[in-house]
Amino acid sequence: MVSDIAYKKLLWHSRRGMWELDILLLPFAEKCLPTLGEQDHLLYERLLAEEDQDLFACLVERAVHPDPHLQALVVRIREFAASGVARPH
Repeated sequence: MVSDIAYKKLLWHSRRGMWELDILLLPFAEKCLPTLGEQDHLLYERLLAEEDQDLFACLVERAVHPDPHLQALVVRIREFAASGVARPH
């Protein structure tokens, strides 16, 4: 379980310079981050360190992330987005 401050920090950093990333990352961060374990939080932080264009390419299946752990997280985010969650306004 992540602390409230760490959650808010990750939520803030989930807001990117690309609207397309926001609609993929923000719902995942809002709904899933509170329930993820510490290792997954660290993976999510690492994922957020990626450049927007690289991250977007992975999330829309134009590229596969070279790190298999981060790729697995990308797949989870994609699956969450495909589940029909509400998008930010």
